[in-house]
Amino acid sequence: MHSILPFLLAMVAVIVLLNIFATKLKIAYPILLVVAGLLISFIPGLPVLKIDPDLIFFIFLPPLLCEASWSVSLKEMRKWYRMITSFAFLVVFFTALAVAVAANHFIPGFTIALGFLLGGIVSPPDAVSTAAITKFVKIPKATQAILEGESLLNDASSLIIFRFALVAVGTGQFIWQEAATSFLWTVFGGAGIGLLLGWLFVQAHRKLPTDTSSDIALTLIEPYLFYLLAETMHSSGVLAVVAGSVYMSSKRLTFLSSSGRIKAYSVWESFVFILNGVVFLIIGLELPEIVAGIKSSGIPLDEAIGYGVLVTTVLIITRMISSYAALFATMLFRRKSVPHINNKRRRYLMPALLGWTGMRGVVSLAAALAIPVKLNGAMFPQRDLILFITFVAILLTLLLQGLTLPYFIRRSRLFEGIFNEAEEEEARKAMKRGLKQHVYEFLNSRYETEWKGQEVMEKFIHQWEERSKIQDDSWMNDKTKLIFLEMLESQRNYLVALNNDPKINEEIIRQQLYQIDLEEERLRAI
Repeated sequence: MHSILPFLLAMVAVIVLLNIFATKLKIAYPILLVVAGLLISFIPGLPVLKIDPDLIFFIFLPPLLCEASWSVSLKEMRKWYRMITSFAFLVVFFTALAVAVAANHFIPGFTIALGFLLGGIVSPPDAVSTAAITKFVKIPKATQAILEGESLLNDASSLIIFRFALVAVGTGQFIWQEAATSFLWTVFGGAGIGLLLGWLFVQAHRKLPTDTSSDIALTLIEPYLFYLLAETMHSSGVLAVVAGSVYMSSKRLTFLSSSGRIKAYSVWESFVFILNGVVFLIIGLELPEIVAGIKSSGIPLDEAIGYGVLVTTVLIITRMISSYAALFATMLFRRKSVPHINNKRRRYLMPALLGWTGMRGVVSLAAALAIPVKLNGAMFPQRDLILFITFVAILLTLLLQGLTLPYFIRRSRLFEGIFNEAEEEEARKAMKRGLKQHVYEFLNSRYETEWKGQEVMEKFIHQWEERSKIQDDSWMNDKTKLIFLEMLESQRNYLVALNNDPKINEEIIRQQLYQIDLEEERLRAI
């Protein structure tokens, strides 16, 4: 323990420094972390890193999925659910099929089952990489919603393919009836378990006498419970985490206090940042062991690199084809669901953007490492080559697509003129005007029914309108504080109801809710 602790502390320090450097260069930090891991792995004397795949699946994946689920816009996901589900399931399956056919045709010794195994591993794009890259360029909320929604579901679909392909390789046969039944239980069972546990966790938060620290601690362990129970029952742990976390996110105002929401945001932001950093650094550090495996299997390194480039090319082309197929299918069968884009050039370039956001990452590496070393007493066929191809696909997509995506967006001027800053600011101001009017009506109604004739209430109304000019909090007493807290709760209810308006960006409402939480905490501290 004493020998590994300095190494872990050094990893965190490297992650922080590289993130600072990446921000200055306007480069996604996962790219720098993978490259740094590669360079560090060449330092002589460092021990070869051996990773238990269960460590990545169980320790890293649940909290990363949970945090993404809490951040996603449910309104936008509902709006674009057809596009999201097609990318998360149909495109992943099509990608796995394309990889299987290409591997079977071009790579000696690869059966269709092994090809599907490789396809299931490399088919899901990495959510963290896409989010880290697109933060340097502004993209429409519809595109962002599709990418976020896809990232929540494609891990589950790819791991389902991986699981079935692993069984087919081991048994040498594929029984469609059993596979269909297993698939249904994996998908719906996982989602059902997540929703059930999510409801139970919300009730526990409401009824147990927890404080802020306890609530935050519970939110840290709940994703692991989602994942563990679902996997124990042989369903999808990924879908359980996503379904349960999305449900809890929708109920956050009912079971977390303002203090809990504010502090949990900070805790989770730091926690997930460190987890992401460690995972991408580990990807780079894995290189020596992967290369050693290739050499031991007798495959020339240049030949293995060629196979990796081939599979990466298939991944990119397949996603591009899928993006345009999704657009044309939507235009043909669901014209009303096509994003409203007047510019034809922009309409036909948009799928290219979606197709170019296919960076691979942590789930692909973890799935490749999860392949057993031995199968039925013999060495698992092509395991070392699959690991190496996966590593090449991760590295090439991060470097090629990750470094060029922001440039392509700026150079193509794809979204030029699509963002109406004045219109967005006007919507924000209109929301605040409506909120102020709501507060005024709330105070007047309370004054008429409960506080009429009380001098403190009249004074409070005047002071609320002029409170920005007041230099201290001497005017605040227990009665006015109670009224103020009730007013803030009324504002929350108003904003939650306003979220049903399709014209209002959910992100603006969340920002305003966060401001209300901060105001409540300031009040309680007086």
